[in-house]
Amino acid sequence: MRLNILRVILIVLLAWTFIIIFNFSNENAEKSSKTSQKVTEAITLNIKSIQELEVKEKIKVIDKVESVVRKIAHFSIYTLVGFLLMQLLNTYKIKEKNKCIISLMLGAIYATSDELHQRFIPGRSGEITDVVIDTGGVICGILIAILTIRIIYTIKVNIYKN
Repeated sequence: MRLNILRVILIVLLAWTFIIIFNFSNENAEKSSKTSQKVTEAITLNIKSIQELEVKEKIKVIDKVESVVRKIAHFSIYTLVGFLLMQLLNTYKIKEKNKCIISLMLGAIYATSDELHQRFIPGRSGEITDVVIDTGGVICGILIAILTIRIIYTIKVNIYKN
């Protein structure tokens, strides 16, 4: 019973994450840029060396920072996808290698479908580099899930030993 509740929670969190990704990808280029610009402005607002630049130079630097912010956002949300997929599969009796492969494949398939989706949004384009970054995030999430499970297992073993 508790296992089924955990599975439902993980599926809901995963679905919620996929909806968030879909909604971000569904924004047209102008709205997507405004979202990224707000985050970038918040990050750079208190960086004196950027704020003191001449307007043209400041715009160039902020554009570069915005590009990095977008890539970090891709990587981060797909890290969550990899983590949730792996944790969901950890609730089933499947070999760890297969859990990793299934999580990786599902994450990469979603990343690919997300980039294809963006090709149909005005001003947006699907980028293979984003699929690679997203898949890297999935791998990171899988590794974090494995590490988390191993730490919890070690703690439990040590508690029961004493």
